[in-house]
Amino acid sequence: MTKRGAGVAFIAIAAFLLAMKYITAAIFGSGVLSWDAGLFNAMLQYVGNTLNTFSFLALIVGIAYLAWGEYEEFGAKKKR
Repeated sequence: MTKRGAGVAFIAIAAFLLAMKYITAAIFGSGVLSWDAGLFNAMLQYVGNTLNTFSFLALIVGIAYLAWGEYEEFGAKKKR
């Protein structure tokens, strides 16, 4: 796998983890009879910030891999 591919994979993981936070909160509150924004925010707080942290880290690693791959490609083209 190239560095570009790894970067895209890490960015996809970051998007997946961010979506998982909201899906988890929705599943957690699936038995509630009445929904409102305040209740959903409370469920999001119950889920916590761990998924946000891991999502942010995966995004940073993905961007770094993409930049590294582009830098190497630019260097290889410059040598030719």
